[in-house]
Amino acid sequence: MYVKVCGLTTVDAALVAIDAGVDAIGVVMNRTSPRAVDLATARAIVAAVGDGADTVLVVNDKTAAEAADLAVALGVDVLQLHGGYDAADFAVAQTRLARLWRATSLADEPDLTVGAYGEEALLLDAARPGSGQRWDTDALTEQPGGRWILAGGLNPGNVADAIAAARPWGVDVSSGVESAPGVKDHAAIRAFVGAARGTGAS
Repeated sequence: MYVKVCGLTTVDAALVAIDAGVDAIGVVMNRTSPRAVDLATARAIVAAVGDGADTVLVVNDKTAAEAADLAVALGVDVLQLHGGYDAADFAVAQTRLARLWRATSLADEPDLTVGAYGEEALLLDAARPGSGQRWDTDALTEQPGGRWILAGGLNPGNVADAIAAARPWGVDVSSGVESAPGVKDHAAIRAFVGAARGTGAS
């Protein structure tokens, strides 16, 4: 199970995630997110992680070209375009960065074909990303298949059941391992990774 912890705002939390065995960490650079970090903080987190995991830049309010240029400047492995980006946007971003993820919600009635926009992975989130609200995986009448990541309202107590129900390739958590918006709980990060992998108590 591929495990990503997103919305990291400190180097310390990123290092805890690496020590816990995550596959990816995400830094958010949206203007309105409580988990948004500035350029210096993002650079420090990405540098601290190094080759320890995939580093992912998450954006939803920049043009595709701006987002891709920022991803290249930061030296992240992956650019996650979240929300209202279309195939043309992905084509623009891909001229600058090879690895793209498409993040969307069933509320947007997306194409569930992984790779439809040239992305290597598809992330399915709640209708309100970062809200901590679970979405009903029973609404997923069409299984995406391939590299798709389940997100939205996951936490150490429910991730194992969510994996069993939805059978994703990976899982993504943000608010579900926080003590306050943007403040990661180190013990919860470790518990989440253990529960997602079936190696620890939830």
